[in-house]
Amino acid sequence: MQILRTKASSPDDFQDTGLRRCLSAADLTLLGIGAIIGTGIFVLTGIAAATQAGPAVVLSFVFAGLACAFAALSYAELAASVGGCGSAYGYSYAAFGELVAWIIGWDLILEYSISVAAVANGWSGYFSNALTAIGLPLPVSLTRAPSLGGYVNLPASAIVLMLMVLLIVGVKQSARLNTVMVTIKVLTITVFVSLAAFNVDPANWTPFLPYGWFEHNPAGKPVGVLAAASLVFFAYVGFDAVSTAAEEAHNPRRDLPIGIIASLGFCTLVYIIVSGLLTGLVPYTELNVSSPVAHALHLLGFNWASALVATGVIAGLTTVMLVLYYALTRIIFAMSRDGLLSPAFSAVHERTQTPVRVIVLCGLAIATVSGFIPLGELAELVNIGTLFAFVLVCLGVMVMRHRQPALHRPFRTPANPVFPVLGALSCSALMAFLPATTWYRFLIWLALGLLVYFAYSIHHSRLAQKAN
Repeated sequence: MQILRTKASSPDDFQDTGLRRCLSAADLTLLGIGAIIGTGIFVLTGIAAATQAGPAVVLSFVFAGLACAFAALSYAELAASVGGCGSAYGYSYAAFGELVAWIIGWDLILEYSISVAAVANGWSGYFSNALTAIGLPLPVSLTRAPSLGGYVNLPASAIVLMLMVLLIVGVKQSARLNTVMVTIKVLTITVFVSLAAFNVDPANWTPFLPYGWFEHNPAGKPVGVLAAASLVFFAYVGFDAVSTAAEEAHNPRRDLPIGIIASLGFCTLVYIIVSGLLTGLVPYTELNVSSPVAHALHLLGFNWASALVATGVIAGLTTVMLVLYYALTRIIFAMSRDGLLSPAFSAVHERTQTPVRVIVLCGLAIATVSGFIPLGELAELVNIGTLFAFVLVCLGVMVMRHRQPALHRPFRTPANPVFPVLGALSCSALMAFLPATTWYRFLIWLALGLLVYFAYSIHHSRLAQKAN
């Protein structure tokens, strides 16, 4: 059947794509850290502790991190053996066929787009507060969407457009900015850990499991350690973006597995340490604020450190947007090159060696959304979309081992098929803990994608052209 046709590939097939190969294993690791450490550590930690898990939010990060670890090992194997900048989209094309590849590609477009827009809204809030603190406040009408009583969320739109220009200039320049920003936020976290370690009150860890493992509150919303795990999973979104840099890495067979696994391992350790210290500093009930880390330091009297954390938040959210925006453009680039989207999106500028058209299109669209639409619970779509991608990647490892046993695999997922199965099951379980409304929105988006596929993509696919 046409919808099941697969596309075989290896990293060697992407040697001359017009993109510039300039990223080392260290660059890729820092890209992963840049994408992972952001909203999760500075915002979600407190919300999850206060409303869903209490001090046991540490266990929520452990469970979410473990699920991601299994998925990361699968990503590493497919990135090194299948190659391409399409990430889970490209791997699904090789393992499951065109229709599944289209579904996951369509899903990733939504995931990354909403991620960037959601983080831009958060960045705007912190940036506006920083301007107010130095006596240069922006008018409220320029920091809120029309539905919230303003004209436009100007800072949110502006930062997206600034990142658009940076990505057009070149990926190496983007990686350099990411390195500077990652350094700032790691320094911020180091200061927090250094201060918090000597001010922990063990009494704040009691009760440790106030919401249990998985319950429902009076409003019917899931709470508990496992429900919180599905929420803080958003904190880990980003390590998969490393795989979209495959065609711009010096040695993708070696560098991609290093970048994926090293960034996830480092960030998981940081999340566990910070969440444990944070809930030990102040009662978990006081952490449901926009910046729980800065709030905790302020309550302890460390106002200078609280200001430093605000700087770290702005730097952290900037790198998250940068890397996720980058990943979005590379996935659309890959889908366009395969004929599933318009070929205009796979054109590479000769001088900058970047896909300028798709960068501009995505930038204008995201800037519009972040400036005029408050995202709210739509951000939960990011979690379900990412988990869905992780499930397919884990299953893809097993399918590819069966279909192409002789494929050169510079990195192999350990304990196959145990780890891929555990990854698929754990990510599926986290999906089950998400609210029903998130599922409805997700299914509506996929249904829209199927209409696009059967109306356009199935007829313009490169594989379809070859068959004719």
